Amino acid sequence: MVLKTFGWSFAITALGLVAAVLYGGWEAFGIVAILCVLEISLSFDNAVVNAGILKKMNAFWQKIFLTIGVLIAVFGMRLVFPVVIVAISAKIGPIEAVDLALNDAERYEQLVTDAHPSIAAFGGMFLLMIFLDFIFEDRDIKWLGWLERPLAKLGKIDMLSVCIALIVLAVSAMTFATQAHQHGGTHIDAASTVLLSGVFGLITYLVVGGLSSFFENKLEEEEEREHEAEEEAKRSGKKVTAIQLAGKAAFFMFLYLEVLDASFSFDGVIGAFAITNDIVLMALGLGVGAMYVRSLTVYLVRQGTLDDYVYLEHGAHYAIGALAVILMISIRFQIPEIVTGGIGVALIAWSFWSSVRRNKALAAAEGGSGGKTEVSAGV
Repeated sequence: MVLKTFGWSFAITALGLVAAVLYGGWEAFGIVAILCVLEISLSFDNAVVNAGILKKMNAFWQKIFLTIGVLIAVFGMRLVFPVVIVAISAKIGPIEAVDLALNDAERYEQLVTDAHPSIAAFGGMFLLMIFLDFIFEDRDIKWLGWLERPLAKLGKIDMLSVCIALIVLAVSAMTFATQAHQHGGTHIDAASTVLLSGVFGLITYLVVGGLSSFFENKLEEEEEREHEAEEEAKRSGKKVTAIQLAGKAAFFMFLYLEVLDASFSFDGVIGAFAITNDIVLMALGLGVGAMYVRSLTVYLVRQGTLDDYVYLEHGAHYAIGALAVILMISIRFQIPEIVTGGIGVALIAWSFWSSVRRNKALAAAEGGSGGKTEVSAGV
């Protein structure tokens, strides 16, 4: 089952790592490996969400999502989108950006370095909003209960996430302006660039979130209508065409999944800029990581074990929060790549270990009570 599901991912991993060594040696190998882990870590919750919706779809629409969806996710969001980010922020054409990345690495690196403050502000705000909306939501299962319980109470205040994000952005912009002034530079307007980029990052998150909510509501409406149609058909004795009903609901599911997938993959792309500015290594690492996310989605659907490791989603969002902070700090200070990647991996590993401990405790409690006692999942 594992080899059948992850076979293509294993093969593409081998090809990607070999390509990295040929392109930039063992240092490039390490960066691509970190990007793979980063993409898988940040997108694990994406796979869980996708699997939860995908299992409701018939075989035809599952195949559509896992084929056309792969093209959109891997080639669209992970490979093309980084070029677009660099092109927009550096004010050059996409073809020129690719040409520079391949043929004039020094100039390309300088352009990306000059554009880094706006990239970091844009991405930092997007990631920070994902993290804040997660920790301010009241959840039945809590990983770090001592922290998440009071934050869930604070989350009842309307627009708190947006207010905090804007405060962080304002402080970051003022800090950057202070640095430019102290160095006697001519880029005093860099603070306004950081501020504007961060606002656009915030707007992007709100638009994507609004689209996701829209499709989610449409999906719920379609499911309601489908249920009512089935009940009406039973009462009237008419034959219901299940394919049509499944097709309508599945179509909205597909649209909803694509919006969700784009939003989740966006944080991986933005987070990758905290690891490397090399677009070739970024494409290799994120592309390989995205294949694992797809394979993991299929595996979760086929195994039906979405709730086995309940804290992994928490760990992934804390990793997103750490990346957001690192990106905002990197506007002024250079953060080593190993620190950025290591924090995310450590948080995911910690949440996985906590999930395993929880499962063992539940199993022990059920065994001691003959399976009749329910154990609290909160920490």
